[in-house]
Amino acid sequence: MMVFPLFWFLFSTIFSTLPTQANTFPPCNETEKHALLRFKRALYDPGNRLSSWSAHEDCCEWNGVRCHNITGRVIELHLSNPCVSGSGEKSCNTFNFSLGGKVSPALLQLEFLNYLDLSLNEFGGAPIPSFLGSIRSLTYLDLSFASFGGLIPPQLGNLSNLHYLILGGSYYSLTSEQEPPSLYVENLHWISHLSSLEYLTMLQVDLHKEVHWVELTSMLSSLSQLGLYDCKLDNMSPFLKYVNFTSLIFLFVTWNHFIHEIPNWLFNLNTSLLYLNLWGNQLTGQIPERFGQLKCLESLSLGFNSFDGPIPSSLGNLSSLTMLRLSGNRLNGTLPCSPWLLPNLLYLDIRNNSLVGTVSEAHLKKLPKLKTLDMSSTSLVFKVKPNWVPPFQLEYLSMSSCHLGPNFPTWLKTQTSLRYLNISNSGIIGVAPTWLWKWASLINGLIDLSNNQISGNLSGVWLHNSIIHLNSNFFTGLLPALSSNVIVLNMANNSFSGPISQFLCQKLNGTSKLETLDLSNNDLFGQLPQCWNSWSSLTHLNLGNNNLSGEIPDSLSSVLSLEALHLQNNSFSGSIPSSSRDFTSLGLLDLSGNQLLGNIPNWIGELTSLNVLCLRSNKFIGEIPLQICQLSSLIVLDLADNELSGFLPKCLNNFNLMKAIKTQNGRFTALQYSKHEIYVESLMLMTVGRELEYKGILKYVRMIDLSSNNLSGSIPTELSQLAGLRFLNISRNHLMGSIPEKIGRMTSLLSLDLSMNHLSGEIPQSLANLTFLNHLNLSYNQLRRRIPLSTQLQSFDAFSYIGNAQLCGAPLTKNCTTDDESLSKDAIEEHEGFEMPWFYISSMVLGFIVGFWGVCGALIFKKSWRYAYFQFIYYIRDWVYVVVATRLNRFRDNLRSL
Repeated sequence: MMVFPLFWFLFSTIFSTLPTQANTFPPCNETEKHALLRFKRALYDPGNRLSSWSAHEDCCEWNGVRCHNITGRVIELHLSNPCVSGSGEKSCNTFNFSLGGKVSPALLQLEFLNYLDLSLNEFGGAPIPSFLGSIRSLTYLDLSFASFGGLIPPQLGNLSNLHYLILGGSYYSLTSEQEPPSLYVENLHWISHLSSLEYLTMLQVDLHKEVHWVELTSMLSSLSQLGLYDCKLDNMSPFLKYVNFTSLIFLFVTWNHFIHEIPNWLFNLNTSLLYLNLWGNQLTGQIPERFGQLKCLESLSLGFNSFDGPIPSSLGNLSSLTMLRLSGNRLNGTLPCSPWLLPNLLYLDIRNNSLVGTVSEAHLKKLPKLKTLDMSSTSLVFKVKPNWVPPFQLEYLSMSSCHLGPNFPTWLKTQTSLRYLNISNSGIIGVAPTWLWKWASLINGLIDLSNNQISGNLSGVWLHNSIIHLNSNFFTGLLPALSSNVIVLNMANNSFSGPISQFLCQKLNGTSKLETLDLSNNDLFGQLPQCWNSWSSLTHLNLGNNNLSGEIPDSLSSVLSLEALHLQNNSFSGSIPSSSRDFTSLGLLDLSGNQLLGNIPNWIGELTSLNVLCLRSNKFIGEIPLQICQLSSLIVLDLADNELSGFLPKCLNNFNLMKAIKTQNGRFTALQYSKHEIYVESLMLMTVGRELEYKGILKYVRMIDLSSNNLSGSIPTELSQLAGLRFLNISRNHLMGSIPEKIGRMTSLLSLDLSMNHLSGEIPQSLANLTFLNHLNLSYNQLRRRIPLSTQLQSFDAFSYIGNAQLCGAPLTKNCTTDDESLSKDAIEEHEGFEMPWFYISSMVLGFIVGFWGVCGALIFKKSWRYAYFQFIYYIRDWVYVVVATRLNRFRDNLRSL
């Protein structure tokens, strides 16, 4: 009975002697504190993330600093950007919270530092400090997505205790599409010294100089994970038969340039390899049957290479496989049984191949765990019985562009866990079943039924999904009601009718999250209402090709986030509201095909984010405002078919993106919405003499169309500076003068239309330099003389030149006369000598001086010569006088005799 009290006494005594909770950890080392303060001073910290780093505070309590709980020495620095990594507040600004500047060598005084994470920051291309190789205590080093650049210091090979190394990449270049700072190596010999390394990842590091990367990394006997992403590698040592990757579990080598077959050494990893990803490497040949030897594999990704032939049947041996991705190849033939015999398979992706045949219940009955199925963009026919009940519950299903119809698949209503459904362009015909919309409300993510022939009246239907594509079907009735959760709604190209105000002024069940709304090509009518405050999150709005009327309301400007606005081909009247100048984020504005009138406002130049401005086929008058030249990011300017007058602005050469031949990425966010699911802007443009739709390639278009107006004056020579312009149409105006001689500098032109003006003179020889030109119209002007001889200009038919009475030469049937030939030859010689060498100019000047003084100098200094010369002149004068007088008298006598 005395045992328990004695035990309690001893327990109480021991714990009473321990320090209290407040004194559990010792304070940090003062030397290390001052070292960290020097490290902080060298950094750029716009978000004040290191505000807790104060000399008056214990450095072990500083944000991102971890100390040993016994010694108090600094052992870890966690300085990854919290806004990107997910550890920060949701409202924090990613860029403002990124660290930059210089990594100070003060870190060398942290002699027990074993963990350093500087990932997801912005060091602006600064080199990785070589002194990091002297922090021998490091076991973890993460410098990924921090925008370091230059040579990776080989001194990192001194970190013999390092277990984890990840280098390369730039988070901000990924989000802005700019070229990231580039890290590179001369060789990877230093990597073989990292004897403790278990995890190695390099992202966008240029490794192309190291052809033996396989041999060097395989020397790391502890290596379990190897990732080389977009590293410009061009071989996997395809003839190597054996490697020493005895511990390798993960092998991710993606987006490189291996234009050869799968290497043989890969199949020796049959006892350890669990995850293999060779995505996007341009690998060729057939997928080897030997993959069946890798029986431990749980994930196999071979997508977006150049594999052909059938899917190997040996894949059926991989009984542990949970993920199989073979998309984006050239695989052909019918589906073997192997993918359907994998009982643990969760993810199957065979999209974008040339596979044929029928998929039936028999294929799918042994996949009870399947969660993701993607068979899109194949020629497969999915044919099951109407009452079929699948053995699985899918979360992701994509059967876009394969044959699923003609009937709406009734088995879908058994799938109650779906978050993503894409059955667009799958041949479904007929009325949507009554159960569809209630069942679809269970799908929180995407539902895409577009490009089918599904019909039905959607009046009274309530749509709840985040992303909805119902476009290009036969839906009718009033527009459906929306949940406030909808982010993207595309119902274009249907037969919806009714007043637009009923939809826009509906009562929502919360604050709307709608960002993209496309209701174009329907039968909607009425005026735009004043309810725009309910849609303040909109960025892309397309109401084009309906029957809308009235004036564009000022209240539309309350949607300040708009990046793209389509109101084309309606019956809007009045002027462009002045409140539209508040659309500072607007990148696309299409108001064409309405009845808008008045002047194009001068404030249009304030919309400096504009990439596309289409005002064609309205009733605009007056001159083109010079302020339009402030739109330096413009790639499409279409003011055709109005009543504009005055001269062509000489400042059109301010359109910088039309001057550049190479397309600059990152400048066209308004043309493609991809925050949640891609929605690509489209535009109907008159480019090569006919109207064409530009969608995925819209950002590559460079166009100016000022045709069918009342413009006068000459074509400004400054226009020829737009070397990136691809389509130029200034036809059907009153332009005069000649075609600019330097027009040949516009080397990107695909279409040029100067017809139906009053242009005169010759066709410049430089026009032959436009080797990409496939549409040319110079007809009905006052051009003359020979059409310059060139393969390019003679390839067009006579219709490109007719209506110029004084024009001759092929392809016209009118031959040139001798005078035309000589004139044309002179013109060619004049063009070829446009920049006349100074030698010829000086020779002409010298010849004039010699000739002048050779004659006049002799007359001045030689009196007898001067007397004889002027006597001769007087004699000629008298002789001419007598001859003329005699002829006149004779002419008068003849008149009198009549």
